[in-house]
Amino acid sequence: MKTLKTLLLIAIAFAATACANNPINYQAARTSDDLPQASSDVPVIRQDETLLDSDEVPSIQERANKNKLLVTEVVSVPQAKALEKAVFDNDPVAEPQIIQDPWESFNRKIHGFNNIADEFVLRPIARSYKKFAPEPIQDGVSNFFGNLNIPVTAVNLVFQGRFSDAASSIGRFTLNTTIGIIGIFDPASKLGLPQRDEADFGQTLAIWGWKDSRYLVLPLLGPSTFRDTFGVVGDYGLSPLGYVKDKGVANGLQTLEIVDMRARTLKFDDLRGVAIDDYLFVRDIWAQRRKYVLQEKQRANRD
Repeated sequence: MKTLKTLLLIAIAFAATACANNPINYQAARTSDDLPQASSDVPVIRQDETLLDSDEVPSIQERANKNKLLVTEVVSVPQAKALEKAVFDNDPVAEPQIIQDPWESFNRKIHGFNNIADEFVLRPIARSYKKFAPEPIQDGVSNFFGNLNIPVTAVNLVFQGRFSDAASSIGRFTLNTTIGIIGIFDPASKLGLPQRDEADFGQTLAIWGWKDSRYLVLPLLGPSTFRDTFGVVGDYGLSPLGYVKDKGVANGLQTLEIVDMRARTLKFDDLRGVAIDDYLFVRDIWAQRRKYVLQEKQRANRD
């Protein structure tokens, strides 16, 4: 029973990660006959086409401008500019890729379940939090949980052989935990200590040689792969939240982290509404971003 509770907490704690990358916007379930066939096309191009009038024949530059906006806003990560550059410079990251999705039927069911859970639970709570919590408090909460994730990043950076980046991350964690009052404030940034991109154990496994893996949608966690599922379990063991003895406090912190992350992605909800097929849109955008992140980690290792 204890093991089951632990696994459930893992799912709840990391559901926000999927929400942060792929904000949820519930759509009524379609029958399998209504769903378009899976495609390996680059998602931002297909999504862009839904934004154009049927009789409009855009120039290459016009299409690029529309795609540029969509890539930057949907991905919404520090690497967005580099990904944007890759898309328009024909970098291999932006080329069409074959996504291994042999479990699509199962994945669609879980995707629909996650959407419903968000529509009726996560999003209403996140909206209330965004509306009533003062902005300084929201910033402090985001800083706090961002700081708590640094040890996970640092350990994975060590596993990946990036010792200098790991040391820098530990420096940020130490400074923000002490002077920044358990991470509520971010003096490290003001002092010029760079913030490293987050690293997870799924990335580490990829760098160690597990290159390709099947796409898998997990309950509450959202988009993932078979490989990255192992990474989630590994990262949970490294998180400081996993060592909080008081169950009430631990559950409260995990719930607050979910609400905070979901509140920060509310502004992207409308972008999901224009997708022809929400499942394919989320899958392809997530897979493209994940591929880019993994390639960046591998480049960093070579450097």
